[in-house]
Amino acid sequence: MMFTLALLCHAASFAGGPGDSLQLSKEEQLFIDSVNSTLKWQTGQVSIGNGTVKLNIPSGFKFLNPEQSKFLLHDIWGNPPRDDVWGMIFPESGGAWVENSYAFVISFEETGYVKDADADDINYADMLKEMQQSEAEINKERQKLGYEAIHIVRWAQSPYYDKNKKVLHWAKEIQFGTNQLNTLNYDVRVLGRKGVLSLNAIASVEDLPLVKESIAQVLTIPEFTDGNKYSDFNSSTDKVAEYGLGALVAGGVLAKTGVLATIGKFLAAAWKFIAIGVVALIAGIKKFFGKKTVDSEPVSEPVAEV
Repeated sequence: MMFTLALLCHAASFAGGPGDSLQLSKEEQLFIDSVNSTLKWQTGQVSIGNGTVKLNIPSGFKFLNPEQSKFLLHDIWGNPPRDDVWGMIFPESGGAWVENSYAFVISFEETGYVKDADADDINYADMLKEMQQSEAEINKERQKLGYEAIHIVRWAQSPYYDKNKKVLHWAKEIQFGTNQLNTLNYDVRVLGRKGVLSLNAIASVEDLPLVKESIAQVLTIPEFTDGNKYSDFNSSTDKVAEYGLGALVAGGVLAKTGVLATIGKFLAAAWKFIAIGVVALIAGIKKFFGKKTVDSEPVSEPVAEV
């Protein structure tokens, strides 16, 4: 009980925003060290999506593979599970519990070839209003699933499409529940022959300048391989998506936003401590990363503390 109360105090102290520090207990630090020791970072050239895309991870950045990215997003940060994650890109100094930072979640949707003929015809101010009007209905479904309601506050960066590079990017400021600290979702879409590669930056709104400083470099990291590029499209054989660029910004945005909630990484971590306990969670981490012995007993699903 005392341990739970201490964690609740930690969570409350974090509510002020990025930069606030936490006094961690030995158990909390043990948990953080256990997670950090298992994460295997990659740099240089990385192939993802069975060779569909190559990433050129430059100095100043690092990559986390799909399996560990899903673990971090769902089990550590408390986001809804998703199977379409292809990895995550962090700044070199970033990590699971690093404040004043960000991370790009990489995923792919095989939508078919997205035509960009409507690029100059989209009114993004009107689109934002329509998205905000759609929140009430979608929040009903989110709350049924146990997730906080969300509200798109504004464009933190108005959508921009680079016709030559076939890259669309924009940023949203989002409020989760009644949290005072809003989340930044900086979205990048790279058009390919058979679908769209997504890079979604997650951070607090205060970290927007950091993301903007890095975005030019980040846009050079992903590249569709030969045969999968936008220019490789074959109108005789390839599927064409049923929508254009506007739908990439508006379509499904609220339904998937939950996976990008990182309001207070320490707060999310504290919730995990409260919900299932340190010992059980560390045991689960060891199981996940294959560190149990052959004759060890399986780890049962931990029971939430009351």
